[in-house]
Amino acid sequence: MKVYLDNGATTKVSDTVLEAMLPYFKEEYGNPSSIHQKGFDAKKSYNQSKRLIAKLLHCDKDEIHFTSCGTEASNWAIKGMAYKHPSKTEIITTKIEHHATLHTVQFLEARGYTIHYLDVDETGFVKLEQLKAAINENTLLVSIIYANNEIGTLQDLKQIEHICHQQNTILHIDAVQATCHVPLNLHAMNVDLLSISGHKFHAPKGIGILYIKNGIAIENLIHGGQQENKRRSGTENMPYIIGLTQALKEGMNELIHYQDKLNKLSRYFLEQLDHANIEYRLNGPSIGHNRLPGNINISFKNCTNTNITYYLNKAEIYVSTGSACDSESIEPSHVLKNISVPEEYINGSIRFSLGIDTTKEDVDYVTDTLISIVQKLSANR
Repeated sequence: MKVYLDNGATTKVSDTVLEAMLPYFKEEYGNPSSIHQKGFDAKKSYNQSKRLIAKLLHCDKDEIHFTSCGTEASNWAIKGMAYKHPSKTEIITTKIEHHATLHTVQFLEARGYTIHYLDVDETGFVKLEQLKAAINENTLLVSIIYANNEIGTLQDLKQIEHICHQQNTILHIDAVQATCHVPLNLHAMNVDLLSISGHKFHAPKGIGILYIKNGIAIENLIHGGQQENKRRSGTENMPYIIGLTQALKEGMNELIHYQDKLNKLSRYFLEQLDHANIEYRLNGPSIGHNRLPGNINISFKNCTNTNITYYLNKAEIYVSTGSACDSESIEPSHVLKNISVPEEYINGSIRFSLGIDTTKEDVDYVTDTLISIVQKLSANR
């Protein structure tokens, strides 16, 4: 039996998404900028995709800009604002951001920007008083991850938005993990910039979105053409745009079922460990409305995650020890360090990320195997 529980790293392309994409590789292969029928057909499909995405995300069509991925979107949001508004040289973010944000602000920090890194509490929530204190007239923007990719914490965006806009401060949200996992209504959310990556919700790798609220002045990072409202040059990746559109439609339509199913399976997963008297620590908030559905980041006392994942992999159970973008590091995650995971637990941290295809039988197999592994490793200490 093979069980994939690393959906936080990437998801498989769904059958319906692949089916929607295939014609755009062979038949509908026109360039949307070409002034002939093939180009007109491609442009029509492109515009239809933008209109549908805008409807699903509750925003305007011209606020949607396709990118190659979420990392590019976040780079564009932060660097684009810095290049456009060079007189403002302070940025506020958190200590538990994805490296797409952390490495981008560090790039700017090396060039003279002042970066304020907000602390979080033991479940990963931003300390809002620090945010209030850090904002000043020289603040370029605030950049915060909505759903943490490692521990699943869903930030209180309403409070964060209120603080930022009370101070007339630009707010960028990394919604890469959140999209199709929690509701997104961009106009109601009142954010200025927001990053999305398709491969986190069954679209292919290599396509993302940067939402840029109307009226936000941002510099281009890629030059050479008139695409994406003259903001991002490059021939549009039509098969992947179609795939992202289809995946977003399916994900939003299935959202309530998805959340309910994954929260139930997550609770069941932990119950199996409890029944076996396994000593573990759930990192992040309790399963429920404050946590990303399907995210189970747990640490085992006096165990190493490399040993656990080795035996899980031998049993054809595929999980991660944290962010896939930092998989070469043997150091404990910066996220776990900043939520003060105790020393005897931090090296035994595993992220199980369930998906829409995960079944109760999958969870039974994984927990039975995991319990056996942890008991074996504990007995050998």
